[in-house]
Amino acid sequence: MQRVFDCSVDTDLLTGMRRAKVSLGRGELVVLPTDTVYGIGCDAFSAKGVQALLAAKGRTPQSPPPVLIGNVNTLHALAEDVPDVARRLADTFWPGALTMILRAQPSLNWDLGETKGTVALRMPDHKIALALLEDVGPMAVSSANLTGQPAATTCAQAYDYLGESVQVYLDSGNSPKGEASTIIDLTGITDSYDADGNLSTTGKIRIVRRGALSDAKLRSVAGDLLEGAN
Repeated sequence: MQRVFDCSVDTDLLTGMRRAKVSLGRGELVVLPTDTVYGIGCDAFSAKGVQALLAAKGRTPQSPPPVLIGNVNTLHALAEDVPDVARRLADTFWPGALTMILRAQPSLNWDLGETKGTVALRMPDHKIALALLEDVGPMAVSSANLTGQPAATTCAQAYDYLGESVQVYLDSGNSPKGEASTIIDLTGITDSYDADGNLSTTGKIRIVRRGALSDAKLRSVAGDLLEGAN
């Protein structure tokens, strides 16, 4: 059975997207292109899929995968008490190379691993990834590699790492950025409003992983809320 689909060929793209949707619905794995590096993903609400994703990468539930979303509105559906600075960061850098760790909505029926009540969210800047996400909903997605190995920036590299553990590979050529997203933790940020409706924000944004989005760009929006931005 064909596993790799060349997204530069219309017939392959259509077949690959259709096959990816079916596989995700079965709790199976798909490799997809993003603006940063290739990702290995599953339906975020499929416990079977998440377990398969962690197993394929050689990870444990102590390393839960981030979640990719297809539009900014989904941010508020998946995260609880989204602080004002998170909204401003999303408006500025999404779609793009920024992953934000926020408190997850407690009512969500999913099991991403040992998240401690948080979720790492990103909206990728890649038309194929966005089209798939709009079609299937939020996906748990991690870099398409084995733990400890460099992230795959081509579909061929992803296949070399993951082989037949993945049902569908969507090949869109070289990754545009070739560098993983920047991850920031906003769970320490708290917003409050006074009687006149004026916003006061306390806490700091912690940079968990430096990546394709620079500290300077983050600081241009977050200001002194960014840790070490004095």
